[in-house]
Amino acid sequence: MDIDPLAPPPQVLIIATSDDLTTHLSQDLEEAGYEAVLVRSAGEGVQQAKRLKPALVVVDRLLGNQSGLTVCQDLRGTGFCSPILLFMARDTLEDRIACLEAGADDYCLKPYRTDAFLNVVQTYLQPGQVTAEQLRFGELSLDLASRTANRNGRTIDLTMKEFELLRYLMEHPREVMTREQILENVWGYDFMGESNVIEVYVRYLRLKIDGNDEKRLIQTVRGVGYVLRES
Repeated sequence: MDIDPLAPPPQVLIIATSDDLTTHLSQDLEEAGYEAVLVRSAGEGVQQAKRLKPALVVVDRLLGNQSGLTVCQDLRGTGFCSPILLFMARDTLEDRIACLEAGADDYCLKPYRTDAFLNVVQTYLQPGQVTAEQLRFGELSLDLASRTANRNGRTIDLTMKEFELLRYLMEHPREVMTREQILENVWGYDFMGESNVIEVYVRYLRLKIDGNDEKRLIQTVRGVGYVLRES
């Protein structure tokens, strides 16, 4: 990753208890030009994330007697929007679903591999291209540079996956998108089983973009998928 030497290094918060994992993560991040901040408990991790507002959070799913999934849920519950990467020991369908439904943007697998980890980090922290491009649908707009939405003068902060889901729907207005199309284009995974990850993120988006007196824009097409349209 090309990091501006005059700018402060992107800060990555590591929430993990394993000495071996934290050593590898910290060393590799520092050598790649990032600032690594380490905390060793779920509660402190959530507090530091809210205080520091890091560019990225890395969470180990195994946190002693606590779960990294709970950390992800707690962070998203506070409105935290930076990307979250979860370290997992298994790559089953159930594990991937649990990861995404908890609010994590992506996951890395154990045992730890430097190249695989840094590739994922770069995906989420690579410098954004300067663009004035916006998508619009009625009173809702989506700024592709800042990854924020605006509706009736309200600025709406979005997580990475919320942004990608809303962008996909706004690129296909009034077109019914199936669950399979959304999973493939937003998450990039081939889910062969039942998952309510889309429903979870649609609910997140509705809570953010639909005000008290505003019409619901993301409509459910029962048994098929979702569509962005007016009532």
